[in-house]
Amino acid sequence: MEPSSTSTSPRWGTWFNGTHIVRFLERVQDLIVISLCIGLFSFMVMKLREMFLSLLPPLNFPQVTADILFLLILVELFRLLIIYLKEHRVSIGVAVEVSIVSVLREIIVRGILETPWVQVMAACSFLLVLGALLVIRAWIPPTFDGIDPEQQVSRRHRLRFAQKLAEVESKLDAELLKS
Repeated sequence: MEPSSTSTSPRWGTWFNGTHIVRFLERVQDLIVISLCIGLFSFMVMKLREMFLSLLPPLNFPQVTADILFLLILVELFRLLIIYLKEHRVSIGVAVEVSIVSVLREIIVRGILETPWVQVMAACSFLLVLGALLVIRAWIPPTFDGIDPEQQVSRRHRLRFAQKLAEVESKLDAELLKS
């Protein structure tokens, strides 16, 4: 009885140690992002159909322009989700670009002359900050071109965990050989 309980305890210990839980949660998160991609793609197709129908006479030019800009925002969001699926990180550059296009779309759709001056100044300052972020991001060296500090730390942690697991298994094997 005793050897079987000790042989199951390391397995439960490794499961609750975090590696299996983290992998499971990452897979669930990937499924959520994949479902978001499918939903966003479906919504883009519906908006594209709606935009082409709005091109029929009588032509509503401001609405067509708003639809085109909205589709560009959706495409950029889709690209952001794809980058997240590939690299498991959010691209700062793409997120800033989406924000810039969104602000510009609102200004174009509402019309600069119909927008209160306070909102125009707030939008201008927001666009300046986003532009500065893009410039700063261009100066920062990339951390994901083969040198990822988080992956190195994770690799060291996995190696330590594997060594401890090997030690526990060798102790268990030694105890089983004694009995």
